[in-house]
Amino acid sequence: MHYRSREVVQVRSAYDCDVLVIGGGIVGLSTAYAVTRAAPGTRVTVLEKEQGPARHQTGRNSGVIHSGVYYRPGSLKARYAVRGAAEMVKFCAEYDIPHAVTGKLIVATEKAELPRLHALVQRGRENGIPVRELGPAQIIEAEPEVRGLAAIHVGTTGVCDYGAVARQLGEASGADIRYGADVVRIDRRPDLGAAVRTADGTIVRGRVLVNCAGLHCDETARLAGDDPEMRIVPFRGEYFTLARPELVRGLVYPVPDPAFPFLGVHLTRGIDGSVHVGPNAVPALAREGYGWGVVRPRELAATLSWPGSWRIARRHWRYGAGELRRSVSKAAFTEAVRRLLPAVTPDDLLPAAAGVRAQAVLRDGTLVDDFLIKEGPRTVHVLNAPSPAATASLPIGREVARRALAALAAN
Repeated sequence: MHYRSREVVQVRSAYDCDVLVIGGGIVGLSTAYAVTRAAPGTRVTVLEKEQGPARHQTGRNSGVIHSGVYYRPGSLKARYAVRGAAEMVKFCAEYDIPHAVTGKLIVATEKAELPRLHALVQRGRENGIPVRELGPAQIIEAEPEVRGLAAIHVGTTGVCDYGAVARQLGEASGADIRYGADVVRIDRRPDLGAAVRTADGTIVRGRVLVNCAGLHCDETARLAGDDPEMRIVPFRGEYFTLARPELVRGLVYPVPDPAFPFLGVHLTRGIDGSVHVGPNAVPALAREGYGWGVVRPRELAATLSWPGSWRIARRHWRYGAGELRRSVSKAAFTEAVRRLLPAVTPDDLLPAAAGVRAQAVLRDGTLVDDFLIKEGPRTVHVLNAPSPAATASLPIGREVARRALAALAAN
């Protein structure tokens, strides 16, 4: 018994950690938090290439706590968003993170949108979300400057500071979080675990590897020796800030097109009182292409060489042309906003920071609609976690942690 005990200690000490997480966005940090909550004493290390947490998708969105009203009943997005919204509000309250449950309006401005709006009412009820239908007069009562034929009010939608949430998750996890740690090589061995080398030559060894690399998750999966069978195609979302925030009281959305995973140009009053307008969705020329001037030829070539990218273009070229037009023309963007908010003018729209959505695309051009989590030997890969992943981050983190701990127990 004493010999076996020493042997276990010696083997354990050969590793820097039990669970090694790549990616310090909200999903990676939520995973670290969930691991240490579920299995106290488990050693977790998080490697993040930036100098701080939440520098990409997490910190560059509109801060909305989504209700789950849009998502197919029974899907991970629906279940995790509904559960995650309530948990996110509770987490923010517990740690005194700025947040507010404001509710939102989804507004139909054309007759052709009315059937889709009614379908959202049914979907919301199937997902267990309180939804109230409004007529034109009730829209004006709720949002005096907004015009529409009909709307629904979703009471569980809110806003928060996801950057602050991510920082708190990291602190509360007790994990060893290493910033400026850009992973360049992974040696994953099914009988041993994973050894990861960072750009500065540091080697970190873990018994189980978790890939939460967001915009780079497919590349990270391939570094680990797994075929993700998808490719991240980055879409940039461009935002403006409303110069007259008094025009909007809360959150106002158009009726989304169910054929595309984007919600359309909407208006979001944030926790600081400012109103975000956007985003549109245009192809980014780099994984972190936050402007047209950011081009990374290798990453662009990877996108263009993926058959699914061309199939998306053929299938959705009309939609894409409209998005491109709104990207290059402020007048066109203003026109889109005025469908909901007629009083807005081009001078009301002040440029704001853009974001990039990490959208998983299959070889046949299918846009992966749900969260996608896959496993390899001693590895868990989060391969599709765009919006509403921030809202759903606590349930996602628990699911990833469950799989990681199962892999840990099996080895």
